[in-house]
Amino acid sequence: MDLFSLFQDQPVRLILAAVIAYFLGCSNGAVIISKYILRDDVRKHGSGNAGLTNFHRTFGGGLTLVVILIDVVKAILAVTVGILLAGDLFAGLGGSSAIDPALGVTFYKYWSGLFCLLGHMFPCMFGFKGGKGILSGGTIAIMMDWRIALVVWGGFIILAAITKWVSLGSIWAGASFPFATWFVYQNPALLILGAFTGGLVVWKHRGNLVRILKGTESKFSLHHKMNGGTSK
Repeated sequence: MDLFSLFQDQPVRLILAAVIAYFLGCSNGAVIISKYILRDDVRKHGSGNAGLTNFHRTFGGGLTLVVILIDVVKAILAVTVGILLAGDLFAGLGGSSAIDPALGVTFYKYWSGLFCLLGHMFPCMFGFKGGKGILSGGTIAIMMDWRIALVVWGGFIILAAITKWVSLGSIWAGASFPFATWFVYQNPALLILGAFTGGLVVWKHRGNLVRILKGTESKFSLHHKMNGGTSK
């Protein structure tokens, strides 16, 4: 039995994990704080993106830390839901499963992480206009495995620091995630989930990539506001 068999053996549990993770992901910190605390909408300013970078450029201040907290905590909670739902998974399979228990739990982590990211990017209660998923996605990477987080975050920090293009680091993070997943687990099911997760991040940054290639992408600075692309 491989991990793909979980779709047949545990459909209700997987659906439940997906629904909970998605709605946790819909809790977009930038939109929530701008709409309900500041009585504004971050998506009406700057790049129009519902993400941390655009929020900080538009509003600044200590509320940026609240946005970070919301997006980090929701990703942690979503992956934790997957872990909890997988808790008695193998007892439910009668104890005869050929699936490594740790690998089964990891599948649920990836599954929940993917749907959390979908909720962040396409929140149904906010018109399906969300962020680009770097902060939430980066937190999900940390929750998967420290080696995956090292590849994703290490490349992100290096590229962003050298080029001042946060979006270039973000594209690296998304593109490297499935490769790091395969390096650590060498499992086809996890590779597919990792490819969907990382692919979403890259796809959300397709406009940034075009501007990078044209040399018109904005560079990040903590000291002044900028127009143009944003990363999260």
